[in-house]
Parts: sequence; C-alpha cells; structure tokens
Amino acid sequence: MFVILCLCLLNLRATNSINLKDLNIPAEHLPYVFNSYPNIAKSCAEDLQCPYKALAEIKACWGYEATCERSNSYHVRPRCPGDHRGWVKTKEAQYETFFTQADFGYIKEQISELMVMCEPSYPHDSSLECSKYLRFCRGRNLMLNFTGLIGRGDNLRYKSDILGPGQIGGYCKFYSDRLKKEAEHFSQLQSWASELQNFVRTPSRPVVDGLCDVTIEKPTYIMKLDATVNMYHHFCDFFNLYASLHVNSTHASTFSRDNHILVWETFTYGSAFQDTFKAFTVNPIWDLKKFRGKVVCFKNVVFPLLPRMIFGLYYNTPLIYGCERSGLFHAFTKHILHSFDIKSDIRENDKVRVTLLSRGTTYRTILNEKEIVEALLKVKGYHVQRVVYDRTVPFAEQLEITHNTDVFIGMHGAGLTHLLFLPDWAAAFEVYNCEDPNCYADLARLRGLKYVTWRDKTKLVQQDQGHGPGGGSHAKFTNYSFDVEEFLRLVEECAAYVRERQDFKNFIEASAEKRKHEEL
Repeated sequence: MFVILCLCLLNLRATNSINLKDLNIPAEHLPYVFNSYPNIAKSCAEDLQCPYKALAEIKACWGYEATCERSNSYHVRPRCPGDHRGWVKTKEAQYETFFTQADFGYIKEQISELMVMCEPSYPHDSSLECSKYLRFCRGRNLMLNFTGLIGRGDNLRYKSDILGPGQIGGYCKFYSDRLKKEAEHFSQLQSWASELQNFVRTPSRPVVDGLCDVTIEKPTYIMKLDATVNMYHHFCDFFNLYASLHVNSTHASTFSRDNHILVWETFTYGSAFQDTFKAFTVNPIWDLKKFRGKVVCFKNVVFPLLPRMIFGLYYNTPLIYGCERSGLFHAFTKHILHSFDIKSDIRENDKVRVTLLSRGTTYRTILNEKEIVEALLKVKGYHVQRVVYDRTVPFAEQLEITHNTDVFIGMHGAGLTHLLFLPDWAAAFEVYNCEDPNCYADLARLRGLKYVTWRDKTKLVQQDQGHGPGGGSHAKFTNYSFDVEEFLRLVEECAAYVRERQDFKNFIEASAEKRKHEEL
C-alpha cells in the first residue's frame, strides 16, 4: 500500500495548482470530475462566479473507480440486445465482457494491472509503473539520453533502437526482471518494450543532481503514431491518448492542456487532422529533432496506450457479439467536440439531414453519384448535401457538418471515421463495405449508432475486377454503380430510425421552442 500511495503522490502536481478553469472538460462531464476530485468541487463551491455548483451535487463516476456503482457510472452505458453466440453463458457476462473489452472497464483493467518497475524511496527519486505488456507507463524524474541520434538523419520512425543500453533510467529500486517479463509484445505500435528494455538505475538522482542538459517541468506525453494521413488510423492515436488520460487520472491535472506532446520520430509532424491535438495540449508538438544530442530529464512523463495493441482499443478490439454503445467512445466524442466548440444547430424544420461524403479518389467512387443525389433531393422529408472532406475544408468545419447530420453516407474508407462525431440518434450508411464487413460496422457499434450497408449485390455494378497493390483483384480497388431505388430504400431505412428516436424528437421540439422564443 505504501508503494502505491508513494507512486501516486509522485505523479501528481500539488493539489492547489489546478482549478476548474485549467481543465478541458465538457460541462456534461463535470459531475464525474467533481466526484473524482473533491478539491475541484470545493473550489467551484467557494467561487461565487462558478456556474456549475449544481453539478457538484450529482453522484457520478466514470466506471473505473474502485468505489463506482453501476447506477452512478457514465450515463451512456453499453447495451446488449443481441445474442452473444456462445462466447459467454449469461447476459450479465456478455455485458461485462463488452464493458471490459471496449468501455471504461478497459481503463479499470489497465489501472488494476499497473506494476511498479522503478520504486522511489524519497520525493526526488525516480519512479516508473506500467500496465501489463508495457502497454501504458508513467514515470517521474526520468532521464532519456538522445545523444545517439546525432548523425542518424531525419527519417527515423518505428525504430527499436532510438534509445541504446543505459540511455533511459532513473534513481530508484529497479525491478529489472519484472520489466523484462512484461516485454513480450515487442512491436513498435503495440507496446513500449523496445524503449524500456534499456532502462537502468542511474548512479544519482537525474533532476536534482544535474545529470541532464534539459529538464522538462511540464507533464509530457510521448507518442508513437499510426498513419497520420488516414483519419481512421490517426484517430486510433487520439482515442488511445484520451483513454490514457483516464488511466493516468490520479489527479485532475490529467485533463489540463498545459503539457507537452513528444512524437517519437524525427519526421516533422504534419497531418490534415493535426488540429485534433488542440484537444490535448496548448503547446506546439515536439519531435525527436528537438532533443537530438541532448540528455533530457522529464519530471512527469506518460507513455500512452498505443494504436495497434494486441486486443487493444479501436483497431484491435475483440468485440463480443450482441453488444453496442461504449461510454468511453461516447466520452471521447464529447471531449473532441467540446475542444473544437462544435454545437448542434437549431433546426428550422423536422427534415432529416442527409450528408453524402463524396470521394475524390481513384477508387471506391460512386459512378452514378449525380443521379443518386438528384433522387435524394426529390425526397421532401430530407435536407440533402453532398460534401468532399479534403484539405480545402478545415477539419473543424468538417466536424461541424458531421455533427449536424442525421444520416451519414459514404463508401468504405477512412472518411467514415467521421461517424464518431454524429449525434447520438444518427445512422451511418456505408454504401458498400468492399468485402471488409467489420471495420466501420464495429466502429458504429462502439459509438452506438445504427449501421446499414448494401446487402443485395445483384443491385450494384462493379466497374472491373479491381486492381490490388500486388497485382491481384480486390473489391477496394475499383468503382461502383448502385441501383437508385435500392439506394433510396436504404437511406429511408436510416431516416425512419432517426425519426423514431426520442432524442431526435426532443431536439426538434427544443429547436421549435427556441425559435419561438427568439421570435418573441
């Protein structure tokens, strides 16, 4: 117990160094923060200008806290209406499996697995603790030596030798055998094994004894990124970073953006989705070039969950059959939308907003798209728009369009990742899954949305056999025409679902009331 308490204290900033104004938290998430960190609730109660006093009275917990009761856990909870197909024996076990695989139960599991690798004895000592297989780690007063990067160029990515023997360490009681035992998952985007395999006990305390050329005072998140050009893969990075905030939630400062993010490569970071990092930090994104040739001390460092972990979140989540709607995914959506200040537009009418995402790519285009759009425009109950999400459309504008959509339509492709940011009542129509049936169906299931895709192959025409990268045929590398009547039928299936949702009805009624109030 002493070790656990000691490590927690070493991974915090002083309790009076953070207040509500420092946190990037949607208002609807504040009850969870207030219950987790009573000092934040107290500061709000004592602040005459704090508008959230009533929220401090709500009993709420995320779902991973030791004392969290299910009735008080995050308000969006999993549903398991379908058959589990023999995975488990009871409905309760089905629910618990989904909760642990894909919801805040996964966070609870990571926290429960945390093991001390580097045990401090005094306040200025180093510390390191990691979850199983070194999926997530956090440390205090650690030394990282980047002198080995001199002369290695600017194209280092997914390398297992960024740090050599003895180039990472701290002053502590080091449990080397324990660390080696957990280094089984060695792939670069699966664990931190390749970096931590070289951990050593330093001869003295890195920070106070001046072992480093540079000391970083603010908390730093070190990240190994997936494909940054692809929204689906890059959002695996952002989602796992958000999940890591919760794993690291020993203090409310985990939701502060006054920190640093260091990308673990020498490429200068750039992406069409890079503004998403503003949800996590107010500071510029660093890469390894910043510290080449230097020995750096990090007072507080986090090695977050990675995007391609075995049985990890999002990319490799082994979803049990019959369940849907993850509170963790819902909370991530709200966090991102809050950070971009994306709001739901007041509706002028009760029409279902239909957005067709058009692909400006060589493959997977809808050859008769113009005919389909013209047919959709004739449906009186729809408000239809065709969009192209490319670099000419700022990402915040893309999110605003998506969040104000009721039926989101697109061919199989990374752009369908936008379904994460649809309203809760929405439906996603993956026009054709191109023989990859689970990818976006699972993402919609995690988000808790209705999902529809083309079912009758006799009512589509494939342009040719497809030209895969290896020379063979593949359904992802060609284009398609679709039967217009069947297309309209599937859109109406989605629209009918939206119209029946009580939250959609409530929003339409609230919009009408607000318009009436504004007119008065």
